[in-house]
Amino acid sequence: MSAREIHVPGNGRTLDAYLAEPKAAGGRHATIIIIHEIFGLDDHVRDVTRRFADQGYNALAPNLFTGPLQQVMTPANVQIAMRALAEAPPGLRSDPSKFQQFAASQPAERRPILEAFATVTDPTTQDGFALDLLAGSRYLRGLPSVDPARIGAVGFCFGGSVVARFATVDPELKAAVIFYGQRPPLERVASIRASVLGLYGSEDPGITGTVPEFAEAMKRAGQRFDYHVYPGARHAFFNDRRPNYHAESARDAWQRVRGFFGKEFA
Repeated sequence: MSAREIHVPGNGRTLDAYLAEPKAAGGRHATIIIIHEIFGLDDHVRDVTRRFADQGYNALAPNLFTGPLQQVMTPANVQIAMRALAEAPPGLRSDPSKFQQFAASQPAERRPILEAFATVTDPTTQDGFALDLLAGSRYLRGLPSVDPARIGAVGFCFGGSVVARFATVDPELKAAVIFYGQRPPLERVASIRASVLGLYGSEDPGITGTVPEFAEAMKRAGQRFDYHVYPGARHAFFNDRRPNYHAESARDAWQRVRGFFGKEFA
């Protein structure tokens, strides 16, 4: 396995990215796009990217915060935003206008952080990120090391939400894994052509509570959606560098992901 920092095309911009490639040289390989959490392209995401390469995949982790956002959306600043939001009225994050009002009411040093947080979690911005991934997947399909018929994606938290939207705009995407991310708009589910696997924690009701309606919409659209809810697991249970890490659930989830991509790319 080899890994390096590269640049890839986005939607009208260039993205920083981390690429890990399998040890086996030559030929075309199945490729997985890994989408980071709200903390950005950090060491955990790079580790997951290398794990996929060790399984024989090309693995690409683009940094969707490339540019000015990257300077603000640091792990420390995200923690500040989360602490502020823990004290905010419920439902704030689902209403962009109220979020902006809340940000304006905070101490001056918090405002840029909360405004950036509001930007990256806004549905319109996430639609733009999905188009970045579409541009990236088209770029990948033109590479000699990539099998264009075997491209998948996996995203975590924020990244899971973006992957869900990505699946609605890329009809050539073969498989998608959503780790505790928000479902896509239900009216767009019929556009999904990829098989989808969802992995959720029982102690994450804001996310997990929306899964049954997503599953029903996928069923009506005739699309495959398998999902599993881990008892006792909280949000971000897969991230072994965060306090919510749940080792047993994470181990099982990794095996499910490996089996899912192995079957879809067979």
